[in-house]
Amino acid sequence: MDLFDSRFPDAKLHDHFRLIRSDPNYADVLPVIQNWASGLLDRTGERQKFIKEFQSTFNSSMWELYLNRALVDLGCSVDYSKSAPDFFVKGPGEYEFSIEAVVSDQAPTAKQKNTFSEQDFKKRGALKIVGKIRDKLDIYRGSNGKKHPYSSLSHVRDRPFVIAIAPFDSDLSLTQNNELINMVLFGLAPPVLEGPDRGRQGKVTSLSKPSGASVEMGIFKNDSFKEISAVFFSTVGTFGKAVVESKIERLVRATRYRVIDKDKVEPGSKLWQLGTHHFRLDTLNYLKTLRWESGSQIGGADMSIQHSSLHRETHLDGLQVYFNPYAEIPFRPNFAWPAEVALNYFDVESGEHIQAHPDGALVSRQVFEASPFFVRHLLTTNGFSRG
Repeated sequence: MDLFDSRFPDAKLHDHFRLIRSDPNYADVLPVIQNWASGLLDRTGERQKFIKEFQSTFNSSMWELYLNRALVDLGCSVDYSKSAPDFFVKGPGEYEFSIEAVVSDQAPTAKQKNTFSEQDFKKRGALKIVGKIRDKLDIYRGSNGKKHPYSSLSHVRDRPFVIAIAPFDSDLSLTQNNELINMVLFGLAPPVLEGPDRGRQGKVTSLSKPSGASVEMGIFKNDSFKEISAVFFSTVGTFGKAVVESKIERLVRATRYRVIDKDKVEPGSKLWQLGTHHFRLDTLNYLKTLRWESGSQIGGADMSIQHSSLHRETHLDGLQVYFNPYAEIPFRPNFAWPAEVALNYFDVESGEHIQAHPDGALVSRQVFEASPFFVRHLLTTNGFSRG
């Protein structure tokens, strides 16, 4: 089954689908996405529905396609004979768990505001994420009169239940990194980025809807969501992932988490010097380093602007896993996670977010047309030049 064999007239196609199908520059991206669908389109009675949703709504299907391939790279297989939840997974050692995928998407008629408020953007995004997680939990529990809740299914019962969520609720959703999911799950405010309190994070217990109703944040800090074993999250499991995997000509801006023990830093190392520094490594290869001391380590981030031929990224780069400390069926603690996957825990006793993020973990990534305009724009806005 060809994902790109149109089932609708152009007027009913999603803008993103219409663009990538009609633009010859994306010709090498299409087979990458088609490959991600391996097995997923074999479901009897589901394939036509999936293809139609991919062509008409796009984002939720794109997220499922990303996850379908990610599970292969995690060393897992999917039993496609089970139509619900989205993925019944068999991992190494016959370890079984279920995944329900969801996105926080825009309404089809939603319009972006002309003025931007970062505070409103984060509040609205967090409310969207927690609302979607709650909706899926209701389906698991059988709330609101659902006849066949996921918890009643024999292949789901007594096994971990995972929700995989990605944000698509605004044009800027993919720039949020992990700030909003940290707020939703662990009740953490975005970290202070400058000054003597750099790195400090306040607490957020609730947010208010436009109606005034209060919505709980930090849903993994108690047992109110105990049926959820873990949450998979990514802001880079998108069409952009397929673009970089296809190696078509693009500019790539990527940010990676960096950390090293101080005693492992080579004397005079320019790449680990404290503060913010800019480097031109080669033609269309720029690096911005941010470094600060943290106890016995130096932490920070690398922000690169590169031609796509220089950029390296695995399919699992950017995937984050959040474990629920109150889960009634905890996710297996010794699951063999690949090195690039970032793991997140919450210590109930200390109230601390424990980040098991590998050095070099991908935090965010965007792709741009490889044109002089975007070269100037990226270099200027990221401090490499004054325009």
